[in-house]
Amino acid sequence: MKPFAYERAATVEDAIALAADGGVYLAGGTNLVDHLRLGVREADRLVDISRLPLAEVREREDGGLVIGAGVRNSDLAAHPLVRTRYPFVTQALVAGASGQLRNMATTGGNLLQRTRCVYFQDLTTPCNKREPGTGCSAVEGLGRHNALIGASDDCVAVHPSDLCVPLAALDAEVVVAGRSGERRIAFADLHRLPGDRPDLDTTLEPGELVLAVELPPLPMATRSRYRKVRERASYAFALVSVAAALDVEDGVVRDVRLALGGVSHKPHRALVAEAALRGEPATEVAYRSAIEAELEAARPGRDNAFKVPLVRNTVVDTLARLAEGSAA
Repeated sequence: MKPFAYERAATVEDAIALAADGGVYLAGGTNLVDHLRLGVREADRLVDISRLPLAEVREREDGGLVIGAGVRNSDLAAHPLVRTRYPFVTQALVAGASGQLRNMATTGGNLLQRTRCVYFQDLTTPCNKREPGTGCSAVEGLGRHNALIGASDDCVAVHPSDLCVPLAALDAEVVVAGRSGERRIAFADLHRLPGDRPDLDTTLEPGELVLAVELPPLPMATRSRYRKVRERASYAFALVSVAAALDVEDGVVRDVRLALGGVSHKPHRALVAEAALRGEPATEVAYRSAIEAELEAARPGRDNAFKVPLVRNTVVDTLARLAEGSAA
């Protein structure tokens, strides 16, 4: 590990100033420290933001929630307003990592997780995300976890976060601060597809600090579900995952929110499937038709074609279970 300086920020303004000229923010460190040890990332200065007043979950007047970037995953998962109003957020958090890691990992850190592609973490192999211009080993290499949608010739990696999948379905907003002040970013605009710059995971400007995530009021999210398909029962990243909320009245889909994980370089909002379902009968035939329309954009490779039926079947089963709950 390359030596680095360590500074503890007392205020948000202090943190932003300390992060100038290449400083890196340190909160829980569950992703960053791994990469520093592996040599995937280097830093001249770590700016510890763990003591900043960003660890509160606050209710908005409209019924939405403001979640501080420093809220630990375990605390957020257990929060009563999250559990009752947005159960798929709690389910996603509990499905991620281990209890020990959830006690350390933060909301902001979850947004900024980097891919777990094996080639990204292997310094002996070419990787455009780690070293732009060197090539993408995953294109012709082990591709079981590769993206189905939105990949490019330069990168086929997927986004690893569980939490980000329901946040995409919710149309959350992210509040950030930098040298130019505060700004708000629609969650759909936070993460990038790889294009020819896969080394850039997000649209954050250098030195910008995530302050909070805001969840809008969404009554139907009380009937929501997060499903994660993985290779072992615990502490594994998703092959595919589904975050869904469903509003059914008189056997007809009034509204639906649907997002997918493990299929793209960013959390994938299934807008095509949502549009196809609204106003349609709440049947497995309709669910299957809608997700098949969404998956027309899929471009599977040699090793990950199994993900297409896996996504389809998981979505259909998740929506069917939600509809049964709505009818009850």
